[in-house]
Amino acid sequence: MRVSAGDAGPRMAEPRRRALRFVLLVGAMSFFADFTYEGARGIAGPFLAILGASGAAVGVATGLGELAGYGLRLVSGHLADATRRFWPITIAGYIVQMVAVPAIALAGSWPVAAGLLVVERVGKATRNPPRDAMLSHAGQQLGGYGWAFGLHEALDQAGAMIGPLAMAGVLALRHQYRLAFAALAIPAAATLVILVIARVFYPRPEELEPKVEHLDRHGLPRVFWIYLAGAALVAAGFADFPLIAFHFQKAGVVRTSIVPVFYAVAMGTGGAGSLVFGRMFDRRGLAILIPVTLASAAYAPLAFWGGTWASLVGVAIWGIGSGVHESIIAAAVAHMVGSERRASAYGIFTAGYGVFWFLGSALLGVLYDVSIPALVISSIVLELAAVPFLIVVSRKLR
Repeated sequence: MRVSAGDAGPRMAEPRRRALRFVLLVGAMSFFADFTYEGARGIAGPFLAILGASGAAVGVATGLGELAGYGLRLVSGHLADATRRFWPITIAGYIVQMVAVPAIALAGSWPVAAGLLVVERVGKATRNPPRDAMLSHAGQQLGGYGWAFGLHEALDQAGAMIGPLAMAGVLALRHQYRLAFAALAIPAAATLVILVIARVFYPRPEELEPKVEHLDRHGLPRVFWIYLAGAALVAAGFADFPLIAFHFQKAGVVRTSIVPVFYAVAMGTGGAGSLVFGRMFDRRGLAILIPVTLASAAYAPLAFWGGTWASLVGVAIWGIGSGVHESIIAAAVAHMVGSERRASAYGIFTAGYGVFWFLGSALLGVLYDVSIPALVISSIVLELAAVPFLIVVSRKLR
């Protein structure tokens, strides 16, 4: 049976449409998930301060959360590849995460609140590697992994922008942090509903990706480890936002009710940057991360030394740097590693990324109580130290 030219077009377009619908559905799920947990993170720093936490406690607690949120991906990534049960592991992670956030409203002390923030990160650690592996299967059909992950990250960051704005609205109207955390149960429920819909309509997302034979089945390529070293230094140089928000309250640079708005700006710039740089990644490769990393080093002096407007610019740069790196990581690893080991690769990569995020957050939190100039200098040095690694990787992938 012959297929006419008129029939070939629709048949070729159908896999692309299915892939796009999957990316958009997962993106909608991530929109509400980020609305939930980024809304909480936007107000977590001031809330911990109200409950009596110190700068070091905030830095260590949030860094520990990032350690759990990234380090445990080693386990979930390997488990997903070994069992091929991507959806059950993803669903379990989302349930843990979406329950932990509204429960912060019930916390009576800062250790309990900080503990729930860590539990939320554990849920994210569980679901991210299998979810990203499923999402990567749509990349080739959409013309490139950068565009697929950039589009997803843009929707993700849109939720991360609106969530803190909603929290700012609650605080402006009622001035009750507990009410704000409790209100996050609504987007959390929406996340779980969309999760069920995605599972029903796309039970086997791996069928979206054409089968490709990968010769190296027994290890990860050397370029993967070089890239991990550079990304780890980037992570170490980024202060977690609760520490930045903690500084805003302690220094009186930004009114408490406006802090979530600053976080929303960071998420908005991060989402826009993910779209733009995701497409550029597909066209120009990993080299586009070099100017992004150089520019993002400026966030620390602006956020920790500047006044209100300089701090706003600083958190916007912080948002672009962290958002673009997070989306490009997923796209770059998909280029380096075949689908049969991709969840494990995501788990290993993000575990290393998280360990250094924890070490960096803890270091910057301790330095904040000792010397803010030392904090700023350390952040800049760590960011710039990543650039040589990114240059080597971009040349190897070219």
